Amino acid sequence: MEGLAELGINVPTLLAQVVNVVILLVVLYFVAYKPVMRMLDERSKRIKDSMEQADAIKEQAARSEEEVKKQLAAASREGRERIDKSVKAGEEVKEKARQGARQEAEALITRARDEIKRERDEAIGELRKEVADLTIMAAEKVIDRSLDKEAHRDLIEKVLEESDALKKQ
Repeated sequence: MEGLAELGINVPTLLAQVVNVVILLVVLYFVAYKPVMRMLDERSKRIKDSMEQADAIKEQAARSEEEVKKQLAAASREGRERIDKSVKAGEEVKEKARQGARQEAEALITRARDEIKRERDEAIGELRKEVADLTIMAAEKVIDRSLDKEAHRDLIEKVLEESDALKKQ
């Protein structure tokens, strides 16, 4: 101990200081170290829980994104199907319109032919009457007397009908 005294160290003061430091460490251990460690452990646990929650949210977001992609694909497919159906329906309407127009055109052509035939027959009938009248007038002039118009008209009609019958054969 004399060696310590020569160095300027007082042993009872050193022991008192060592005891004070030990008491300080024990008090700090219970008052500061344990609560600080508990607080750090809790913070570490919160950070770990937050990281796990963030990972779970990322996974859920990925699943949601995949589901949205599937829904978009399904909606796109449904849209294409509807467009195809609409195009097909349009083609059907277009074809029905063509058929209707074709039938209407055929009906118009048939009516026009019938009308033309009727007008031609009327024109031929009028022409026959005029030819018969002209023939009777010519015959009256040649004979210079009046002939029975009705009898001659019937005779001319008969001749013209026979002429038409011969032409048609």
